[in-house]
Parts: sequence; structure tokens; C-alpha cells
Amino acid sequence: MRVYIPTTLAGLAEGYKAGEIGPAPLDAFAVTPGLREWYVSDDIEELEYAALTRAAQASLRLLAVHPDTPRRRVVVAVDIADGEVAHDPDRGLDPAALGEVRLARPVPFTKTAAVHVDADDAVSDVSAAAEALGAADAGDDDAQFTVDGVEDHELLWYATQEIPHLIG
Repeated sequence: MRVYIPTTLAGLAEGYKAGEIGPAPLDAFAVTPGLREWYVSDDIEELEYAALTRAAQASLRLLAVHPDTPRRRVVVAVDIADGEVAHDPDRGLDPAALGEVRLARPVPFTKTAAVHVDADDAVSDVSAAAEALGAADAGDDDAQFTVDGVEDHELLWYATQEIPHLIG
């Protein structure tokens, strides 16, 4: 199963150095039954993109609580056995929980399939969105517009051998 783990560049560097993504439990995103039902598609690429997008939103939340971290959303795509992934079927159709899964153990970095990271030109918009997140959560429409605007930036795909370059 392909699972998308939200993190930051600092978190990516820590995981790379440690040889695993953790600590457990890890909140992540995947194509769950609830996501399939909500998205109403049988196209696995579309469904995986939806899970990736949810992980990117979670990465933005991590940036909001870590203001000293470089302002680029980061999602690590890993391939792990279905049995290592748990999801709450009772929250499956809750819009706030679509695609959410939990991993009970750290994930060995060898399971990494790719890394998705914002381009340099997204930094100012990501920074503004991270700063506006609290106000958006409180119902501020202008702040929500700023947060939603960051989704105009597609995350770039990086192969695992490019990770050392990313974390510099």
C-alpha cells in the first residue's frame, strides 16, 4: 500500500539520518475506503493524488507549529504492507479525516518510494498560509483564501537518491 507521510524538511533530514521515519505512532494518509467513497473514482492515480494532497495539508499544519522550519511542504511516499496501516472506519466519511491512517511503528527509510516537496517559488505562499492557518481554522474567510491558495503549487517529485540534495 502506498502511504503518504507529512513532514517538514527538518523532519525529512532527521528521518534520513536515523534511517527511519518516526517516531511512532505516525499519522499519514492513504487510499482508504472512506476516501474512495468520498472521491467517487476508481482511478487509483486520482485517489493517490487526493491522499497526497491531504498529506500536503497536514505538512502545512506541521509548518504552522514549527516556525523555524524552512517553509516548504514535504510528503514522504512509502510502500508498506496493508497490515501495517490502521484506519478508523467510524471516521471514514468525516471530511476532516478523509484518507487518515495510523502507522504503529516507525517506517524504515528503505520503504521510501519518493519524496514530494514544494518548489522554491512556493515558499512565500506556504509561509503566508502557515501563518494564516490559525485564523482560517477560526473562520476567517480571508485567511482561508490564503491557506487554500497554497494548493495552487504542485509538490515536486523527487527520487530517493535526490534526498541528500534536498536536505543539503
